[in-house]
Amino acid sequence: MRQPAITPASEPTSPAEAGLPRLYVPEEVAAVLGCSAWWVKDRARRRLIPFTRVGRAYRFSDEHLAEIIRMHEERPAVNAQRPGVAAAPMRKPPTRHRPDAAVPTVRLQARPPRRMTKSQYGAAA
Repeated sequence: MRQPAITPASEPTSPAEAGLPRLYVPEEVAAVLGCSAWWVKDRARRRLIPFTRVGRAYRFSDEHLAEIIRMHEERPAVNAQRPGVAAAPMRKPPTRHRPDAAVPTVRLQARPPRRMTKSQYGAAA
């Protein structure tokens, strides 16, 4: 029988143990972000999100993923309501079209048809 190869404990056996970052494929990033892999690849292709290119493939590290999340984070508005402060009543936004206002109407007119004369038809054989 053949004995299995024994590796010394000092040798790293995985990329994580060797200190190399874990690289994720677009499908894994899409699953974490809750979007499609197409969106991830499209954004990388247009250089809108950070990535690493290995050959022709897009790969993403933990740092890339954290930066993508920060880039698309929505922060609250500056004048957000603070706890304990009464909110001002909401006003209805002004409407652009008022039914009671007279709106001038323009009547469209058709152009006269362009009729061909006998000389424009050409001679029939």
